[in-house]
Amino acid sequence: MNTSVAKAQPQSKSQKTEKMAANDPAVRQVRTPRELKQQLSLSDALVLQIDHQRQQVRDVLNGDDDRLLIVTGPCSLHDEEAALDYGKRLAALNEQLSDKLLIVMRAYVEKPRTHIGWKGLAYDPERDGRGNMEQGVTRSRQLMIQLAELGLPLATEALNPLTMLYLDDLVSWTAIGARTAESQTHREMVSHLPMPVGIKNGTDGSATTAVNAMISARHSHHTLGLDVDGQIAMLDTPGNPDTHLVLRGGKNIHGQTITNYDADSIAASLTTLAAGGVNAKVMVDCSHDNAEKQHLRQIDIAKEVVSQRTAGNKAIMGLMLESFLEEGKQGMDGEQGDGQLTYGKSITDPCISWGQTESLLKELHEVL
Repeated sequence: MNTSVAKAQPQSKSQKTEKMAANDPAVRQVRTPRELKQQLSLSDALVLQIDHQRQQVRDVLNGDDDRLLIVTGPCSLHDEEAALDYGKRLAALNEQLSDKLLIVMRAYVEKPRTHIGWKGLAYDPERDGRGNMEQGVTRSRQLMIQLAELGLPLATEALNPLTMLYLDDLVSWTAIGARTAESQTHREMVSHLPMPVGIKNGTDGSATTAVNAMISARHSHHTLGLDVDGQIAMLDTPGNPDTHLVLRGGKNIHGQTITNYDADSIAASLTTLAAGGVNAKVMVDCSHDNAEKQHLRQIDIAKEVVSQRTAGNKAIMGLMLESFLEEGKQGMDGEQGDGQLTYGKSITDPCISWGQTESLLKELHEVL
C-alpha cells in the first residue's frame, strides 16, 4: 500500500496574483461588456431605431437636415423613476415639435468631479459612498434601454472608456468634456465611437483644444484597450468624422468667467474650426460657464442663440440644456439634510424645471 503524500505543486505567478485579487476587498469583479449586453440585449427594432437616430444627428451636422439639435435633460441621472417620468414627457413634446427640433435626451450616468463627490449612477447607484459598479452599469443600461424604448435618442458624456463599452450601443450623441478633450486616451476613444460626438471648448474658453481633438479623432489610431470579453487588445480605430464643437464658456487666468455664445465669439470659433479643416458647426451649451452658474440664464441664452440662427447663422447646429422635473438642485441628503430627496430635482448642477423647458422649446419652435 502506497502511503506517500503527493507534494503540492508550486503556484505560478499568475495563479498567485489571481488568488490575491480574489481575496482583496478593494478588487471587485464586474461582468464583461459582452455578458451584460447579452443579459440586457436590444431588440432588432431598437437597434434600427438607434442607427436611424445617429444618422439624423449626422444629417444635422452635415447640413442635410435643417432642424435644430436640442440636447436636454437632467445634469445627471440618479433616480430611475424620475428619469423615466421626464423621458415620457419629453417624448410626448418631441412628437409636437419634431418638424423643427431634433430632441435628444441627456442620459448622463458618469459625472466629472473637480475634486471629489458623487460620480454618477454607473459608479455609486445607492449614493452611499461605497460604490458598486457591477450594479451601477447594470442599472444604467436598464434605464437607458427603457428611455430608448420611449423613442428618444440618447446623449451621454464619455468619461471612462471602459464604462462606454457597456453603453455605447444605446447612445446617439456623445459629449467629451472640457477637461478630457486634451486627453489622448479620450481622443482615441472618440476615434472608435460609432456615433457623432460633441467636444467642448477648453476651460479657458478657447476652441483650440477641441479643434485639435477633432483632428486627432477623425484619424485612425493603434491603441490598447479592452474587447467586449474584457481581454486587453490592440484596437485599430476607424476614425470618427462626425465631431463638432460645443461652446460652454470658460475662465481666464484671473478666474473671471468667459462666455462664448454671443455672435462675435461664435464667429471667432467658426474661423478656428475652418482653419483646422474640421466641421464648422457649433452647439452652444447654455449652462456651465456660459450661464455663470445661474441656471435660469439658460433660457435667455437659448433665445439669444436661436435669434442668431434665424438671422442667418446656420452654422449654429444646436443647444444643450440642463433640465429636470423641478427647478434648482439639492444636496445628496436632500434640501433639509434629512436624507429625503425631492422627487425630480437634480443632485448635481441646478436645472431649469420641466415647465420652463416645455415653454422654452415651444417658443423656440415657433420662432424657427
